[in-house]
Amino acid sequence: MNTTLRRTAIGVVAVSMALSVAACGKAGGSSSSAASVSSGFKIGLALPENQTARYEAYDRPMIEKKISELCPKCTVEYENATQNANTQQQQIDTLINDGVKVIILDSVDYKAIQPSVQKAHDKGIKVVAYDRLAQGPVDAYTSFDNYKVGQQQAQGLLTALGSKATPNNKIIMVNGDPGDPNAAQFKAGALSVLKGKIDIAASYDTNGWLANNANQEVAGAVTRLGNNGFVGVYSANDGMAAGVISALQAAHINPIPPVTGQDSQLDGVQRVVAGLQALSIYKPYRDEANAAAEMAIDLATGKSLSGVATGTSNSATNKGIPSELIPTTILTQQNIQQTVISGGLYTVSQICTPQYAAACAKIGLK
Repeated sequence: MNTTLRRTAIGVVAVSMALSVAACGKAGGSSSSAASVSSGFKIGLALPENQTARYEAYDRPMIEKKISELCPKCTVEYENATQNANTQQQQIDTLINDGVKVIILDSVDYKAIQPSVQKAHDKGIKVVAYDRLAQGPVDAYTSFDNYKVGQQQAQGLLTALGSKATPNNKIIMVNGDPGDPNAAQFKAGALSVLKGKIDIAASYDTNGWLANNANQEVAGAVTRLGNNGFVGVYSANDGMAAGVISALQAAHINPIPPVTGQDSQLDGVQRVVAGLQALSIYKPYRDEANAAAEMAIDLATGKSLSGVATGTSNSATNKGIPSELIPTTILTQQNIQQTVISGGLYTVSQICTPQYAAACAKIGLK
């Protein structure tokens, strides 16, 4: 064999081997090679809306902060769907096309988002379901125990009602958006406590979690039941509680009967301080945000989730999803210091503005 032919043969073999290695590297799609913290990568963050204060005030900055700590060279591509399921589907397409390695997803509509989750999965992109368990092949999930949250709200309401918590007395029930799977869990948890102990005279599933919708629902219920025809209102979150209380005030109901809430929004905590709202549910958002960030980094870099996911959850389309559910606490006037203040959500000065200074002093908050 002459030298020219020998060199040609060697070259062909070398090219063939290189192509073979390249083909092996691509066989698994975009997920075949784990991302690296040292070099950084893109993480998508898709939140559902900006009407509820928590998403822009807490969830987004806390998630971004933790990701920055865990992976300084990583970048976060942020999208907010403003409560529009179609918009969120388009945003997931954008994140996929932008080359993210993992998406932290809080879905507007947990069913409608399934094709987008499937599309990400097919592209080798991991999906962390955040706060709401989306349908489809999600890889991890972090939230709160939403059924227990509903139970806590209901138990807190019965406690606030005291001797009025009897099967002969009526309440109004204002539940969350039917497109949010958490809303159904809150409702189921609350009903498990309330049934047989109080008469639910009116019940609403409130589109968009909107305060205005809750206001109209309660105003209609008050017209039908009369100002003295009910003893309290179950409201599934603080945003709607604002609309509920506004409707009660417009009807000149005084004093305001016990009204529940959830999320410990600043205005909700202030209403609790002032005695306008009986309770909220304190959620340690930092713990949830940290869990989501850790899950995203571990999934993208091919690590086990055993260090962050302590259990599993099931959706209608996916079983055994590695999960971390964060404990929650009933917030009342008595434990504001031990919850939102100790948890770093607010300072006393943020809560006790001049409008609420006297109420803060009355309950010893200083």
